[in-house]
Parts: sequence; C-alpha cells; structure tokens
Amino acid sequence: MIGEALLPAAIGLVFLLAGMVKGIVGLGLPTLAMGLLTLAMPPAQAATLLLVPSFVTNLWQMAAGTRLAPLLARLWPMLGCAFAGTVAGSWSLTGGSMATAALGAVLVVYAAVALWAPRLRIPPRAEPWLGPLAGLATGLVTGATGVFVVPAVPYLQALGLQRDELVQALGLSFTVSTLALAAGLGLHGAFAPSMALASLLALGPALVGMVVGQRIRARVEPRRFRLWFLASLALLGSWLALRALH
Repeated sequence: MIGEALLPAAIGLVFLLAGMVKGIVGLGLPTLAMGLLTLAMPPAQAATLLLVPSFVTNLWQMAAGTRLAPLLARLWPMLGCAFAGTVAGSWSLTGGSMATAALGAVLVVYAAVALWAPRLRIPPRAEPWLGPLAGLATGLVTGATGVFVVPAVPYLQALGLQRDELVQALGLSFTVSTLALAAGLGLHGAFAPSMALASLLALGPALVGMVVGQRIRARVEPRRFRLWFLASLALLGSWLALRALH
C-alpha cells in the first residue's frame, strides 16, 4: 500500500496515465484507473475516485460526434439495461477481496477478448434482444467491478458502426455507465464525500493526459500501442486476482 503522504501524487499519476491511454486509443481511462487504484485502496473507493474524470472525458467523447440522436434511438434498450444492472449490482463492489478478484478477472477477460477474439458481426434482427442482454450483463459487471467494458465494447464493435460512430457510441455507453455507477454507490452508502472531492481534483490530470495522448496518437502506431496496453492490462488483472485470493 502507498503511504498517505504519497497517495495524492500517486492518484494524479494514475489519472495522467489513464488519460493518455484514452487520448491514444479512445478508451481505457476507467479500466486502467480502476486496476491501478485498487493496488492502493478498496474497489469502492477507487470507483468513487474515477467518477468525475470518467464522466467528463466520456461526455467529451460522446458530444464530439454528429450521430448522437441516431445512436440513442438505436442503443437505448442496451443503455437502459446497463443502467439498471449497474445500480442493482453495485452492492457487490463493497465486497472487499472478492470485488478485487472479480476486477482482476474482468481485466484479464477483456484483454484476452480484445487481443484474440475474432471480429464478430451482429445482424440487425438480433439487436432487439441481444442489446438488452449485453446491457444487463455490462451493468452487472460494472456494478461488481467498476469497469464498463465487458461485454459492451465487443457488442458495440460487432454492430458494424463506422469508426467515428463507434467512438461516439463508446462515449455514450461509458457516460451512462458512469452515471449508473454513481447512483449505485450512493444507493448503497459507498459514495464518500471526501473521495468525491478527490475525484473532482483528479479531473485535471486526466484531461491533461487525454490532450497529451491525442498528440502522441499522431506520432505512434495505435495498433502497436493498443497491443502493449492490453498485454499490460492482462498482467495487472492477473496480479490483482492472485493477490486478492491469497
């Protein structure tokens, strides 16, 4: 664990790095931040810390595109179920070592799916029933771990959206999940005012990191960076799960 004197600097560094990752690959801020913060604090505290940076950066990503209304009309069943599932499942985020183990497992699964799973394509006729299922599953995972990506990201990637549409859809999904996580934490008494203030202060490093990451994106090969990011995420998840279970 990090000493209290060094904790604010460590939190700032985590959000700076997480913002850079989001600026380069378009996602990963809450995923990376949860994984790293959980090394130093319980998952519920880590989830509270990421609320403001996650909400603002994802709102920025959601608002940057031009397809918000059509995406809302298409994705609202998934988004509604994700919200409900997150609020319903967020009690488990206060579960100590088991919540940490679940977070580690989700990081490993997400990295493995993103690295090796074949490109799937969901036919339009399957969306009315598969979208709500994907949303509910994402919500339950988010409620248990504070991570929004499984299975929402693979599902959205399989819809055949254009690149800019996909980026905006991810921002929309993550924004809804952040709001739901805040509601769930508040409902179950895990929303500490002191951590909420720290979350607001963490917004600065996250935004700086995101701007820096966007500039780096023009100079690096995003696919190679994404490969290293996912491999690092798998290692981090494995370490969290093993540490929590021993």
